[in-house]
Amino acid sequence: MSGSSSSTNKEPASLLTQMVQRLPLSDVHFRRISQLIYQRAGIVLAEHKREMVYNRLVRRLRLLGIPDFGSYLVLLESDINSAEWQAFVNALTTNLTAFFREAHHFPILAEHARSRPNGYCVWSTAASTGEEPYSIAITLSEALGQKATGTQVWASDIDTQVLEKAEAGVYRQEDLRTLTPAQMQRYFLRGTGPHHGLVRVRPELAAQVHFQPLNLLAPEWALRGQFDAIFCRNVMIYFDKETQERILRRFVPLLKPGGLMFAGHSENFSQLSRDFYLRGQTVYGLTKER
Repeated sequence: MSGSSSSTNKEPASLLTQMVQRLPLSDVHFRRISQLIYQRAGIVLAEHKREMVYNRLVRRLRLLGIPDFGSYLVLLESDINSAEWQAFVNALTTNLTAFFREAHHFPILAEHARSRPNGYCVWSTAASTGEEPYSIAITLSEALGQKATGTQVWASDIDTQVLEKAEAGVYRQEDLRTLTPAQMQRYFLRGTGPHHGLVRVRPELAAQVHFQPLNLLAPEWALRGQFDAIFCRNVMIYFDKETQERILRRFVPLLKPGGLMFAGHSENFSQLSRDFYLRGQTVYGLTKER
């Protein structure tokens, strides 16, 4: 009896060990993962990203009950239309954002909007969880006052999970520390009871922002018309030079005459594209209009 009891006790321990043990990520599998995310999303994964890749994808393996990375890759590649591809992209997409991040851009945006005809339109190409497009909408509302009713902010991202959060428009109150008390009151509703400490974007502001999933590598972008400004900040750093050049070329016909393109603090497009020239700190205009 004791022998039987001993073997029975070992089984849960063995299963637990299998669940928590580190799964091997071979060089071959890491290279294949890197190739697939580059093909799908244009993201370049260097060797130093290996631990990040492991930590993010191993959650998918355990959630799906898949024993190793090789089996996961077989699952992906067996069906190019599988819903798991979106989960794969979502897992490997980095989303660092904040309200009024790179704050020097917003006074420039406000001044530009005041100098343009009614119906100012902006595209936020990497909306993430919504902080950037809502910051844009707040800036336009304050800059244009009553004229802001015609403004539109189109906000896209390849990651469908972050877009869901962006559309919900719910944030922790501490996430809004860069806003003034007046902005907090005018543009957000405070949660009460079980929602204490949370805020929600007011419907009037949310109505100006339109979210949609969009892959910058897709052959066609489902976008409406041209834009007065395009925000493409801290996106290009994940792409190689060839991909960056291709995306910049596609931006050109989407900008209205005199339009602006905003880049991230570590991005420099002056050497990449003859279509754009540097107008200010990480702010670009179209070369042909100079």
